[in-house]
Amino acid sequence: MRKLLAGILDFHTKREAGSDLLFNQLAKQQNPDALFITCSDSRVVPNLLASTNPGDLFVIRNVGNVVPACCDHSGYSKTDDSEIAALEYALLNLKVKDIIICGHSNCGAIQAICDNTPLNTAPHLKSWLGHAKQALDTFDYPLLYDKDWSPFDRISQKNVLLQLEHLKTYEIVQSALRQKQTSLHAWWFDIEEVEIYAFNRDENKFKVINPAEAQHILQTSV
Repeated sequence: MRKLLAGILDFHTKREAGSDLLFNQLAKQQNPDALFITCSDSRVVPNLLASTNPGDLFVIRNVGNVVPACCDHSGYSKTDDSEIAALEYALLNLKVKDIIICGHSNCGAIQAICDNTPLNTAPHLKSWLGHAKQALDTFDYPLLYDKDWSPFDRISQKNVLLQLEHLKTYEIVQSALRQKQTSLHAWWFDIEEVEIYAFNRDENKFKVINPAEAQHILQTSV
């Protein structure tokens, strides 16, 4: 808490010129470019990784960057409404043009799934991770790898693709894709290398977002 409070005081005294104007404008409305779905892990900081400003990203964070699949043709989530409520708001109200799911290396959620950690004292966490367990058990995607990733990290990358498939089970997403109103992206952050990878569908693998890959992403987005 001491560090948090010190940070707030530091922000107040050192904030850049023009930041007050930015927040005054944001107080009236927000117009983010993308919905960014990522893990609650404290090492993953979307605005820092993407060098974005307040107002640029609409963010959903949870353990394991999970999006529960649609339960049935009713269009409802299999679990808590929070993630899907945010998804609906992002598409219907904010009209975001891109949806990004970003996993990361050394993910504790993925390690718990791979190690089959009992989690008997954390029943809600156990239930929640069930939405990612398919990445280990049955989600068979022909994913290729440029590096000798650890088994945990390979499953973490597969989990990002699994959650992207979960997104597609919702009619609101299907409609946005049909009308070319939004694009879906699978990203993955390597904490140790401080590199962000994007899934390249043409090559079936995650590739570092360098200038060439960034241009490829732009060309394949709506």
